[in-house]
Amino acid sequence: MTTMKALVIAEPRRMVWATRDRPAPAAGEALIKILTAGICGTDIHAWSGNQPFFSYPRVLGHEICAEVVALGRGAEGVEPGQRVALMPYIACLHCDACQSGKTNCCEQISVIGVHQDGGFSDYLSVPVSTLLAVDEVTPEAAALIEPFAISAHAVRRAGVTADEQVLVVGAGPIGLGVAAIAAASGAQVIVADTSAFRRQHVADQLGLVALNPADAAFDAALREQSGGRLPLKVIDATGNPAAMNNAVSLIRHGGTVVYVGLHKGDLVIPDSEFHKKEATLLGSRNATREDFDRVCSLMASGQLRASMMLNHSLAFSTLDETFEPQVINNRELIKGVIHFDR
Repeated sequence: MTTMKALVIAEPRRMVWATRDRPAPAAGEALIKILTAGICGTDIHAWSGNQPFFSYPRVLGHEICAEVVALGRGAEGVEPGQRVALMPYIACLHCDACQSGKTNCCEQISVIGVHQDGGFSDYLSVPVSTLLAVDEVTPEAAALIEPFAISAHAVRRAGVTADEQVLVVGAGPIGLGVAAIAAASGAQVIVADTSAFRRQHVADQLGLVALNPADAAFDAALREQSGGRLPLKVIDATGNPAAMNNAVSLIRHGGTVVYVGLHKGDLVIPDSEFHKKEATLLGSRNATREDFDRVCSLMASGQLRASMMLNHSLAFSTLDETFEPQVINNRELIKGVIHFDR
């Protein structure tokens, strides 16, 4: 049996190399060789011990671009040698959510790299139904399709349309994706983030206005950028309880708030503001194939680019040594992609 390397997070703050048998694809599966993998907030939270619905030991990695190596019995839709991106959500297809088309919030969902071992390994065997052909997309950009798809789902949940004023709170990878996709929908997009570095990234890579929500003049500046009124829609991508609690105060009457950032604890929303504005409050989780397809289309048209969120690269061969200093302790990290050089 041929072996492979996998990087295992054995417990919080401890990554170790493991030698494992290279998997053989089961019926309906494809064996894929990992080319690139994005580093997600989920991976960072798992390293620190703060990721909900997570258990150890685990091989992280769910933002994956790979090459198809072999197919199991009955597997169709991709061919060996083809470049693919992974949709890492394994849905049961039987629960009420799945039956209503909401496979992204399946009652029994299993996410590759979170609930089962993922792509911080040389090879992975996955259902062919989770793969997207991306031969025309660079491996670096293809590793970002999944986080862009999460952003696309949040924009779709918000029902963003052309010429609407939309505030995106948080200029991390998901927030940047939300801003870019909302702008591609024709919306008037403003981004809020307390980091000057990230605000500059928004200006440089997305060409959008970015404001500091900690400034005393933030509300006035927000209204000025929105034609004298508050935005109709706020999409919060921070996962920060203070920001999430405050989101209702940032929309105009009749507005909508979408939470795509995840907070592990409870939220306290001002009910007087919520009722006075007859606000709509929505959650957004994961993504569906529709969202992945939209991202691929926007990448093909050049409206989404890797540079919109990517600003760091790492090598898989040294990831155990570089993860803490270059990811966990890197204050200027927005999005990192791991390269599997062989």
